[in-house]
Amino acid sequence: MAGSGSLPTGFGELEVLAVGTVLLVEALAGLCLNSLTILSFCKTPELRTPTHLLVLSLALADTGISLNALVAATSSLLRRWPYGSEGCQAHGFQGFVASLASICSSAAIAWGRYHHYCTRSQLAWNTAISLVICVWLSSAFWAALPLLGWGHYDYEPLGTCCTLDYSRVDRNFISFLFTMAFFNFFLPLFITLISYRLMEQKLRKTGHLQVNTTLPARTLLFGWGPYALLYLYATVADVSSISPRLQMVPALIAKTVPTINAINYAVGSEMVHRGIWQCLSPQRSACLLLGPRGGKDAVSVSDTVLMA
Repeated sequence: MAGSGSLPTGFGELEVLAVGTVLLVEALAGLCLNSLTILSFCKTPELRTPTHLLVLSLALADTGISLNALVAATSSLLRRWPYGSEGCQAHGFQGFVASLASICSSAAIAWGRYHHYCTRSQLAWNTAISLVICVWLSSAFWAALPLLGWGHYDYEPLGTCCTLDYSRVDRNFISFLFTMAFFNFFLPLFITLISYRLMEQKLRKTGHLQVNTTLPARTLLFGWGPYALLYLYATVADVSSISPRLQMVPALIAKTVPTINAINYAVGSEMVHRGIWQCLSPQRSACLLLGPRGGKDAVSVSDTVLMA
């Protein structure tokens, strides 16, 4: 199906349409919410803090995932991949960079929250900038390796999107998979779990637990875990024993992560929500923030308020 209009093996006309529609909804939802988040950071001075820079990095990564899903949705609805083999490699690389950056940015936010709540000191700009640079350079490095021969990008079973090829079960694939998974899934998941666990233990003693300490780790585990299981299964068994339709499920689940992250870190955050509201309705937002007597009764937005 990659280069023609014929249906891929294991899929019917209605199923191809359903996958394309689901991808389109996921892409548009993720793009809208994360674009509002990015816009709020650009428009709202109170959000330009080191801590929120980590959330901006996550929003940019999730926007990349949503753009990747939009391309996949378009080709699915066209019932063919119109961009050729080079386009497949570019699509796989772009999606892999965005996915790895999203996972690692979530871990960076977890560490940043632990640093703030448990040390009671503000995150420095140089630390936040260094974290963001490391996240994106590391993601680009690992995503570039399949282009250089360690790993390989190829079409997913539907033939309208590209990802890391797990059908080539050889030493090259297995060595790349386990190394990449350790540094870009299991290690970030461990950092996220430990950071929120330590933060929860400390804040419960004071009775001021103001953050959701379970949703971020669950999002990583349930959003990217199915992909990890599929790849690990491919290393020990014949992946062709899994139906093509079932093989597409992890991709569809992963494309929901940008929307969940936007709701958790932006829409569900009082400060970022104010920023989004200010972008959508500047005059009313100004009234809400300043109050009826202007600056005298102004509500100060402190840098110490983090995302819930």
